[in-house]
Formats: sequence, structure tokens, C-alpha cells
Amino acid sequence: MPELDPEAPEQSPVDRLKAALLRPSRKQLVAAGLLALLGFGAVTQVRTADTDDTYAGLRQQELIDLLDGLAGARQRTETEIDRLDKVAGGLRDDSSKRQTAIDQADAEVDDLNILAGLVPVTGPGLRVTIKEEDGRVRLGSLLDTVQELRTVGAEAIEINGKVRVVAQTSFTEADGGFVVDGERIEAPYSIVAIGEPGALANAMTFALGPKKQLEEDGATVSVQQLRTVDIESVVRRDRPSYAVPDQGQ
Repeated sequence: MPELDPEAPEQSPVDRLKAALLRPSRKQLVAAGLLALLGFGAVTQVRTADTDDTYAGLRQQELIDLLDGLAGARQRTETEIDRLDKVAGGLRDDSSKRQTAIDQADAEVDDLNILAGLVPVTGPGLRVTIKEEDGRVRLGSLLDTVQELRTVGAEAIEINGKVRVVAQTSFTEADGGFVVDGERIEAPYSIVAIGEPGALANAMTFALGPKKQLEEDGATVSVQQLRTVDIESVVRRDRPSYAVPDQGQ
């Protein structure tokens, strides 16, 4: 144990505090560490308590109001989702209807082009071959043949591989044959038609039908049903010189 120096001057309280701060003892260091740990634990506990008690301080009515608000927000969200789904469905329906209308218009244009003889066509049908043997085919017999084929649904008709027959086609007699829409044709005559082969064949061969009339003219007639008939000839499309579409229609 150190001996006290009787002549050493007594330290003032300020001097003793400075000495403790500048030269802390081991006990002071340990105490400081314990205090730091206790402080950290207290802060952590307070923060945890604050987190867990976020709604603990609310009154029952406040909690009810909070839950009602959340339920209302959810309901509004679901309602908005339903509305947007209906809008999207309507847009899809409108797009589908628009596309259906376009497809229908395109199909009608195709049908009109075929009936007007403006485009080459292919399909099932038949071929009628007429050969003059003992006499000349009359114009009336040729017209009856074409008309009967049209009546049973022939969608396209061609004569001798070069004349497309449509509603406006003209027929006139000429020396050694006929003139059809300005084209001269001569026997043998080959008439091809696109349609239901059986119906077309029946239209040619029924009693007192076109085949009978042609044979009475002195011709031989053969009717051949075909799975595929190709018609390449088209009607020349003349643009009107004076008439224009009525913009008001």
C-alpha cells in the first residue's frame, strides 16, 4: 500500500475530475461499458415497443373506422377493376365486329368480281362439248344452254376458252358461227361452267332440255362432270365516260 506524502498539496475537486477523465481507472472503463450496453438495450426495447404498439393506442371506434376505410378502398378498387374489364371486353367486341364487317365486305367484293367476270376463277363444275354433225347449232339453242346453267347456279361460264359469259354478254349470229361480246367463235363449241357438278349436268340432260335441243339441231353433245374447272378469261372493264357515283348516296 503506497504511503501518503504529508507534504503533497491537496487536489481541488476540478483537478480530481480532470484526472479522472484523462486517466480513467479500470473500474471506470468497465462501468462505462455496462452503461453503454444498458442504454443500447433500452433504445432497442423502446423501438420494438413503438413498432408493436402502432395500433395499440387507438380506441375501438378508431380501429373500426380504419377497417371500414380499408374495406371501402378495396371495394372501390374491385369496382374499378370490373369497370376496366368491361371496357376492355367492349373494345374487343367492337374490334371483332369491325373485323367481321371488313371480312364480310371483302367476301361480297370477291363474289361481285366473280359474278361480273372480272377475275379468273377455279372450282368444280362441268364441260359441255358441242360438235356440229348434221346441221348448224341455232342461236336459240346456245342461249338456252347458257340460261339453264345459270338457273341451276353456275357461278362462272366460259365459251371456247376465250369468252367469259356474264349477265350483260351479247350473242349474235355470224357466218360459220357466233359473235359473243365481240369475239367470234366457231364449232366445236366448248362450254365450261363452275358450280355443283350434278346440278349442272341435270340441267343439261333433263327431258326436252338443252342437250335434246342441240341434238335436234344436228349436233352431238357430251357432258363431263369435273372436280376442277379453271376459267382464265375475264370481262374487259370499261370505265364510264359520263356517269359518276352520287356522293349523297
